[in-house]
Amino acid sequence: MRDEMKDRALELGKYIIDTGSTVRATANVFKISKSTVHKDVTERLRKDDPTIYQSVRNVLDKNKEERHIRGGLATRKKYKG
Repeated sequence: MRDEMKDRALELGKYIIDTGSTVRATANVFKISKSTVHKDVTERLRKDDPTIYQSVRNVLDKNKEERHIRGGLATRKKYKG
């Protein structure tokens, strides 16, 4: 079971790095919960593969900085029709 979680965390991390995907979008692609994605890429990767963890952290930080823009665009789209 431990190896499966480690492999999943690595796969999620590589996907986020390659695509620049958000936690929510990654969860939808892999059909798992956002909580699982977040735990895997923050806690498990930090311990198992610090290099990939740092790259994922950079993407997640960038996504966090941009989320207010994405939210505004979604609201605009919603009311524009």
